[in-house]
Amino acid sequence: MKLLVITTPFMSIPTDKKYNQPIVKLNQPDDSYKIQPLPLPSGEYPYHLEAEKIVDLPRHKFSFHMVGDTGGMRYPHGQQKVAEQMCRQVSGTDAGEQPAFLYHLGDVVYHFGEAQHYNRQFFKPYAGYTNPVFAIAGNHDTDVNPAVPPYNSLDAFTTVFCNAERCTIPFNNASERKSMVQPNIYWTLKTPLANIIGLHSNVPKYGYIGAEQRNWFIEELKRANKERPGKCIIVTIHHAPYSADENHGSSLEMITFLEEAFTESGVRPDIIFSGHVHNYQRFNKAYDDGKILPFVVSGAGGFDELHDLVTVGDPQYSPDNALLHNVNLESYLVMKHGFLKITLERTATGVALTGEYYIVPGDGESNAIKMDSFKYVFK
Repeated sequence: MKLLVITTPFMSIPTDKKYNQPIVKLNQPDDSYKIQPLPLPSGEYPYHLEAEKIVDLPRHKFSFHMVGDTGGMRYPHGQQKVAEQMCRQVSGTDAGEQPAFLYHLGDVVYHFGEAQHYNRQFFKPYAGYTNPVFAIAGNHDTDVNPAVPPYNSLDAFTTVFCNAERCTIPFNNASERKSMVQPNIYWTLKTPLANIIGLHSNVPKYGYIGAEQRNWFIEELKRANKERPGKCIIVTIHHAPYSADENHGSSLEMITFLEEAFTESGVRPDIIFSGHVHNYQRFNKAYDDGKILPFVVSGAGGFDELHDLVTVGDPQYSPDNALLHNVNLESYLVMKHGFLKITLERTATGVALTGEYYIVPGDGESNAIKMDSFKYVFK
């Protein structure tokens, strides 16, 4: 059973001119030709990484950062400000409250996942982020640039995040960060309070997940469910299943994938985080059995193009799809760069998850500004 508690001291509610529910963007072309093959795993099935092999985590309470779409190309100021504020929280927060790591929701670099872009878009801006960085790959990390000499999809990403051992990264000339040792492109980070299941949704605008990963995910949900209520289940996927934004809209493909996996496994996770859409949105989905599943989008991590919500009545979009029913937009923040701080804490009956969404400060301000706060208690 799940007890739901929400606090939103700075909650943003859409006006009557903007949708307060997910929408789909109509008449979108089929871009399935963009699907890329996945690299071989660097670790063994079932692709688990014990977080405590990388970072010391308290068994009763710890925090971490979460954000996606941090790469910056034309105007890197947003990316730099987000990185600076997360670094401030790591070094300036009281002991015990400092985020222990960053979990990246994809699109580390733009527009293609080339090694030459990592110094400017990742290593340099995050040189002061001394804690580990874990990641799932986004569509831009996975895509291949046809205008340069041939290379394999995710070559650079796997070198940075999915290496067999922690070692010097040959194209890192801007920091001392070593490679991470994630065992596969899709994988599970095992922590004392949560199993964080990271999916890979490939390149197409609305995502793609093949049969092998689908089977793994179903089994992974079953495995994680055996550790409840002592550990909650967090799922991360780059392509946002639900969105009310004007650039992408919701991904019916990812909604279908997730719901079929939940049905087949008999397990729903406790919360789902995504990027891809360059803003912040928090949805609650109500199921027929009375349970609530939160979906959080945090993709305003640095890329200069930010996404607004759709105006009600725009003929290019529609809320009328059965897959979007019973999903409500609880809070949102658009046209500002920002990031999440997530705190997990053991309770007498399970695990509590608290989220705080921060935007970067404006002129004359020094610290990130908290714009949303939420809490879910899982038991």
